[in-house]
Amino acid sequence: MISLHLAGKQLLKSELSFSHDAKHVQIVDSIVKTKKGYRCVRCDNEDQQLFASFPCARCGRICTYCRKCVMMGRCSECNPLVIWTGPIPSTSFSSPLKWSGKLSPAQQLASDEVCQAIDRNDSLLVWAVCGAGKTEVLFAGINLALSRGKRVCIAAPRTDVVLELAPRLASVFPSVDMAALYGGSKDRGKLASLTVATTHQLLRYYRAFDVMIVDEVDAFPYSVDPMLSYAVERARKPTSSLIYLTATPNEQWQYEVKSGKRKAVTIPARYHRHPLPVPTFEWCGNWQKKWRHHRLPLCVVQWMYARLEQKKQAFVFVPHIDLLQQVVPYLQQFHPHIEGVHAEDPKRKEKVLAFRRGQIPILVTTTILERGVTVPNVDVAVLGAEQPIFTESALVQIAGRVGRSAQYPTGDIRFFHFGKTKAMLKAKRHIVRMNEEARKRGLIDE
Repeated sequence: MISLHLAGKQLLKSELSFSHDAKHVQIVDSIVKTKKGYRCVRCDNEDQQLFASFPCARCGRICTYCRKCVMMGRCSECNPLVIWTGPIPSTSFSSPLKWSGKLSPAQQLASDEVCQAIDRNDSLLVWAVCGAGKTEVLFAGINLALSRGKRVCIAAPRTDVVLELAPRLASVFPSVDMAALYGGSKDRGKLASLTVATTHQLLRYYRAFDVMIVDEVDAFPYSVDPMLSYAVERARKPTSSLIYLTATPNEQWQYEVKSGKRKAVTIPARYHRHPLPVPTFEWCGNWQKKWRHHRLPLCVVQWMYARLEQKKQAFVFVPHIDLLQQVVPYLQQFHPHIEGVHAEDPKRKEKVLAFRRGQIPILVTTTILERGVTVPNVDVAVLGAEQPIFTESALVQIAGRVGRSAQYPTGDIRFFHFGKTKAMLKAKRHIVRMNEEARKRGLIDE
């Protein structure tokens, strides 16, 4: 049946290997001409620099296509979108949640708000500190939606997050059909009752989901690319609920929450009732000048030596890949198992897994690991915390790697810098403010 392949989707004609003439199918141009030039219907791109032309074998003409979303298949003038406009089959489950854990009072409050938003098809921001247990807060709401035959999508910014979330959700919703969607995923094209996807994958969906949950809404690339929020809006049904999750909402959202313009629930404390570890600022001089002579500041080297002696694992965040690739061989003189990892590293997954298993004592990384990786007992250092890449959001997330476990709720967070920045000060204030709110609400034990 055509509905099995097309329900809830918008696919390029070239992606279909069967006839698409059907009652509930709409065919629209994927590239349309506007007063400005061209617009891509799939991703809403109107930046004329992101369109190109090529001699097309399909239509025999010079054909214009969109470069912005080309990684999802080429939208060109002669390759229309085939969109399903009919009913979408659904399955309801009887009590699908199989989880025996217990929520903290702050988690329970947030969980109740999530359930209300899903019940009323409302929007909600869940503003929860790093390590607060955001995923567990979603369980009751997802359970409610699935028991009513609603389709649920959790959209995350990066493949790493999808790969971590999918097995956790599969274990607590064992009877529910599920899809994990990312580049190269074997579930591509699947419409499931519960979907975990990178936000880019939503470009294939149209009015498919009754519940849309956007995880880490502040994270790159979602935070800087309007295409992805457009994809989220297109993928959810006109009447649906929209839940945002973040530890670090941007300034505009923070203002909207404080002024009552955005519905939000806050979880200012971790489930284990310990305060968030607060970063320490340490001036390390002109570290870039030192490194030109292949030397790191003494205080940075001493910090790393101390971790090695204590046999305590550590992340060391650096501002860019070039520095990482130079620093790692230098540090391997102190310990041969020190490693580095970055976005383009082909062994990225293996190295992160080895770090989780305790096989790597110090992992040097870019901001790619500022979120989504949890190690129970870890310290964190940032070299060059004054660099622009280390925004307030990034520094709060980096600090959030420390003290996540109830067995190891404390740890050292060191921002080595050559001058304090507004981002550093804001990040520290953000963490201190959350601790103060948690104390007022009786959510942490000193």
